[in-house]
Amino acid sequence: MRSDTKDGKMIESVNAIVRISHGMEVEPAIHSTLSHLADSEVVLRIKEFCLWYGKKQTLFRISMDIPKGKVTALIGPSGCGKSTLLRSVNRLNDLIDGVRISGDMLLNGDSIYAPDVDVIELRKRMGMVAQKPNPFPMSIYENVVFPLRIDGIRDKRILDEVCERSLRGAALWDEVKDRLQDSALALSGGQQQRLCIARAIAADPEVLLMDEPASSLDPIATAKVEELIHQLRGEYTILIVTHNMQQAARVSDFTAFMYMGRLIEYAPTGMMFVKPQLRETEDYILGRFG
Repeated sequence: MRSDTKDGKMIESVNAIVRISHGMEVEPAIHSTLSHLADSEVVLRIKEFCLWYGKKQTLFRISMDIPKGKVTALIGPSGCGKSTLLRSVNRLNDLIDGVRISGDMLLNGDSIYAPDVDVIELRKRMGMVAQKPNPFPMSIYENVVFPLRIDGIRDKRILDEVCERSLRGAALWDEVKDRLQDSALALSGGQQQRLCIARAIAADPEVLLMDEPASSLDPIATAKVEELIHQLRGEYTILIVTHNMQQAARVSDFTAFMYMGRLIEYAPTGMMFVKPQLRETEDYILGRFG
């Protein structure tokens, strides 16, 4: 790659990329508002977290606190470890052969990776929304109350209340209230994704994980999902992975930039996109690489 640019910016960018590409340690720039949070302000605390798929290391010493009631976005180029980190929170990576980790994650002070952790119970404390809508082949109603039925709740009054509350929370109630017994598969793609969000919040999760929740949706449906995220802010703690930097700027309170499995910068979103601390972050945001 050439480095003889007019303003010299590409030279600095290439050098930074080369350092990271060669596996050299990079000290992340973590804004002071995020580096001194009290325990009561943190829902998820990630501590020196590393992950390997077999012999290949994918995450390198990730340490970051996810603030309570806020939306935190993970950005970075494809393959940088965003989704791997997200899937580590609810231990979905456990399902892959050869995975090993070091470090830890704490959910409201409880270790996620302690030897005695019941992974099924752990996942009940979280909501997960995947890239593509994945409603179950059952009615709209049964999709929403499914987490409660798994917990053995059969009281129809409780199920009805949770169904309505969750669908209202997902901004879907007015669209489906008269057809709750219809198949969820008959909904549009955007409605299905909001239904999946309703299902995720039905059990009142401590953290809501979203992995590219609008990547398969059209612009109108995407706008509705983004509006929904705004509405859920404050009531829920949301950790969202997105390739769309404009989306991160629109929906998040804080943004973390990752590159090649490393946390590079973590700051309030407005500051990250207007005046990042590191040249690497600026180069990525401005499209100089990635």
